[in-house]
Amino acid sequence: MKILKPLALAFLLPFTTEIATAYESSALNPEAKEILHKDSLKWDSKLPFDQEVKTGKLKNGFQYYIRKNTEPEKRVTMYLAVKVGSIVENDEQAGLAHFLEHMNFNGLKHFPKNELVNYLQKAGVRFGSDLNAYTGFDETVYQLPIPSDDPELLKNGLQVMRDWAQDAMLETSEIDKERGIIMEEMRGGRGAMQRMRDQFMKTLVNGSRYADRMPIGTEEVVMGFKPELIRQFHKDWYRPDLQSLIVVGDVDPAYIESEIKRLFSDMRVNEKPKARTEYKIDLLNKNQFIAVTDPEMTYTVGQIIIKHKEQKINTVGDYRLALMQNVYTQMINNRLGELSQSATPPFIQGGIDIEDFFGGLENMSAYFVSKPGAFEEGFKTLVRELDRVDRFGFTDTEFQRAIVALNKGNETNYVERDKRKSDSYVGTYLNHFLKDGPALSDEDRYEITKQLLPTLTLKEVVAIGEKYYVDNNRDVVILAPETEKANLPNEATIDKWFKDIDNEQLTAYDDKVSDLPLLAKEPVKGTIKSEKEIAKIGTKELVLSNGVKVLLKPTTFKNDEILINAFSPGGTSLYSDADYMSATFAGNLINSSGVGQLNTIELQKYMTGKEANVSPYIGERTEGLSGRSDKEGLKTAFELIYGYFTAPRIETDVFQGILSKQIDMLANRDNDPNFVYSKAALNTLYGNSIRRLPFGKPELDNVSQQRALEIYKERFADASDFTFVIVGSFTEEEIKPYLENYLAALPSTGRKEVAKDLNLYEPAKGVEKVVYKGKEAKANVRIAIYGDYTFNDTENVNMDALEKVLSTRLLERLREEESGIYGTRASIGYSKYPKGRYSLSVSFGTSVDKYKSLIASTLDEFKKIKANGPSQTDLDKFVIEEKRQLELSLKENGFWMSQLVSASQNGEDLAGVTKYLEDLSKVTVKSVKDVANKYIKEDRLYKFILLPEAAEKK
Repeated sequence: MKILKPLALAFLLPFTTEIATAYESSALNPEAKEILHKDSLKWDSKLPFDQEVKTGKLKNGFQYYIRKNTEPEKRVTMYLAVKVGSIVENDEQAGLAHFLEHMNFNGLKHFPKNELVNYLQKAGVRFGSDLNAYTGFDETVYQLPIPSDDPELLKNGLQVMRDWAQDAMLETSEIDKERGIIMEEMRGGRGAMQRMRDQFMKTLVNGSRYADRMPIGTEEVVMGFKPELIRQFHKDWYRPDLQSLIVVGDVDPAYIESEIKRLFSDMRVNEKPKARTEYKIDLLNKNQFIAVTDPEMTYTVGQIIIKHKEQKINTVGDYRLALMQNVYTQMINNRLGELSQSATPPFIQGGIDIEDFFGGLENMSAYFVSKPGAFEEGFKTLVRELDRVDRFGFTDTEFQRAIVALNKGNETNYVERDKRKSDSYVGTYLNHFLKDGPALSDEDRYEITKQLLPTLTLKEVVAIGEKYYVDNNRDVVILAPETEKANLPNEATIDKWFKDIDNEQLTAYDDKVSDLPLLAKEPVKGTIKSEKEIAKIGTKELVLSNGVKVLLKPTTFKNDEILINAFSPGGTSLYSDADYMSATFAGNLINSSGVGQLNTIELQKYMTGKEANVSPYIGERTEGLSGRSDKEGLKTAFELIYGYFTAPRIETDVFQGILSKQIDMLANRDNDPNFVYSKAALNTLYGNSIRRLPFGKPELDNVSQQRALEIYKERFADASDFTFVIVGSFTEEEIKPYLENYLAALPSTGRKEVAKDLNLYEPAKGVEKVVYKGKEAKANVRIAIYGDYTFNDTENVNMDALEKVLSTRLLERLREEESGIYGTRASIGYSKYPKGRYSLSVSFGTSVDKYKSLIASTLDEFKKIKANGPSQTDLDKFVIEEKRQLELSLKENGFWMSQLVSASQNGEDLAGVTKYLEDLSKVTVKSVKDVANKYIKEDRLYKFILLPEAAEKK
């Protein structure tokens, strides 16, 4: 089961701005108030609740949310939310909320022992991917997406939710078995970040209870608590007044409601329920500082966290302020992004966010990843940009672009509202139940956003910073490698840097925008030379006048999504080792620069509000482009394609900036045990090949700006051997003009190329490689086999079956039977070119004293499947899972893109996917046993083992 990350550090997570702050009423300017009143949208009115949701509360306090949604068809997603997490634990219970989450998969009233997972797998539900749960500080949440077209399965799915709510068996034998599994989960999370978190967490949460209530718990409690303790915890907290069921999918809401009433109305109600205290983090009204180092940390991070009391999004005015926060952070992040793209970037990465914290707080978080030895420069640059906004605000052009971007996102979401996946609704209703957050309908969100955006003013957006960027309740947190300890600033130095910037003579930001069109001139139009129907899959193959091949697959899976992929044979395989680094960086350098008449910054601003993206690449065996667009952005997308073929550029600033950041990121990577382990494995398999080992500074020094551009132009000089695959919401009539005007106009020389076989194959005889690196007492193991492969549909589907049944058996044995691991799976890959090859690997983490026995168990499972094949039950699980996943995949643009590209590159039947169910039906115990015997070769077995440094001394 996954664990909710206890600390959302901004430098580790993508930026999202969902949290709003309710200013006092005077913060809304009079003109905006007037506009809102005229549109019958009062700023202080409560946000409307989604009327498409059926809600209710049973007499015992149990709540529910039910929404009918038919994307995907014949599927339903169910979530059980419990307002109980690790924060309610006392010292002797530390970790029991999370332990209890595990136990809900190890024996329920109607699904004893491990029958729950077994039953659902037989229905095609994937353990870990579909069936899952997490435990946080304040809540525990269980998820179950299942098919809804089987009445018995739907009924039993609801029974699972009911059993999760209150009917865990909590047998002593199962509790004792689970101790080891949770210990391995705990062990797997140990490392530099965990050790540093243990030091800075108390500061970050202002010394509150949260610092001592990490959901994973403590080893002492996990291994030593008496079973009666967790049973009492379950009785105290798993009760209807703290629970809610969320059901979204292709179901009859009236039936679901009747079943909820039938199943959940009889839940036990405690006569004297424990009070569910809502724990808060107090503001200290002072600033704090902490610097933490660790010998395994690979980079230095500086973070400024300014805490504020959380204020909920309840009204239209609150929502409007959320929009302004979004605009504010978007504009500052754009400025920081420009700085990071300069020839001498002040930091490797940097950004800000205004986000939810926990314990009743929210915060403004500004972070940067420092270049080695340049912490002061990165810190001052970050603060300088925040101060620049305080003094000079933003430009009107920046503001207008941010509004355009938000408006485009709002329009795009609205256009796709009837194609919205059921899973995407769940978070809103979870947040409503757990945190009393807003739950707007798609219509209301669209209309309110559309009406509010024109009322936002630049002055108000600047005021967001004035509210959040203050010199109080501010934490400065530094995380760094041990080797940087002597170079880090202390608190007095940090305070001085803040004052130094206060006294600097800053200048206003200059927003450089180009009025030039992307292309200097229109392409010379070509024609469509031939067309061929591939009726089985609703696809058409076109050949253009310059030799370009185009595969078109119009779909209705999305209302306005078009995917584009182009490829041709060659890639870096055609270049010498001396040119390899320039060749391999060429695509990234081109993609990071401008194109046509626009440099990189001008291009980014030009693309604001356009739903179009195209990225060139050069891989080992192919070069090409990948992109996406909506109908409105198609012209821009095809202009970009034409530009990347005919007018590419590598800007000197971009080249220098990317290479310098790459070099900076190498500085401390050898501190990381996992990097050292991975590099040693690659070295064992491929010797010193520059094409397989991680590159270092000497290799980066060999990247030539001029040569990279030359190689790129060589790869894209001839479009005649390119195949373009276009999938999505278009008609032939709509797309053909773009094919003629842009793709048929691409340069063509008619050359014939094939990718080169580099003969970089793993040695036939396996070996054992042990790496000693790291402080933590844990072992990582990877068992692998490589060899030649017979690539065809029959062999492929049997190898897929082998992968699945091996994964099932290894998880059952190593985790459930031996309690030696938290998770594992078999991974099998195969390819046709440059020649048929396969790889089979199994990876897991465990304790140092168990890894040898677990390797033996893994190899024993290899022997068993070779001797007996899989069980029919495990094979049936594979077949039903494949069928159920195919039902979903066939209605995804991305799936069809992948299928068409793969079939084209491998010279396979483009309509081959239509035969998959037939191929699947031919998989038998014997056929899987045969591929197991053919490819599981003991003499080819590699064992890669990572042990702590202390183990080498024993």
